[in-house]
Amino acid sequence: MEKEIVLDSTVMIVSETDEKGNILYANGDFCKICGYSKDELIGKPHNIVRHPDMPRIAFKGLWEDIKIDKEWRGIVKNKAKDGSYYWVRAYVYSVSDEKGKRYISVRTKPTQKEIDEAQALYKTLH
Repeated sequence: MEKEIVLDSTVMIVSETDEKGNILYANGDFCKICGYSKDELIGKPHNIVRHPDMPRIAFKGLWEDIKIDKEWRGIVKNKAKDGSYYWVRAYVYSVSDEKGKRYISVRTKPTQKEIDEAQALYKTLH
């Protein structure tokens, strides 16, 4: 049985990726919750924390939105290094500057209602 990590309401997981989804930055909360060190995360695809219960189509919509500079919000089930899982309310947006285009993701604790609704939806998408 997988163990759930329940986020504290003060947790704010922040990461930055390049246009291909490779991690450029991970804050301390991200490392603490997922169990990977910054060195293990930097340069890796962000889907290193994708839980297999998450339907691929959910991320298809995310990528479609952020590639055209639209913000994306959703409830996501992620997987930690040790196999446990955690739910997040994700907000993803793009930034562009002299370094090129990058994506910032800010994740916080969702409500139980949001989790329940996401689980029901995701079961229909598999």
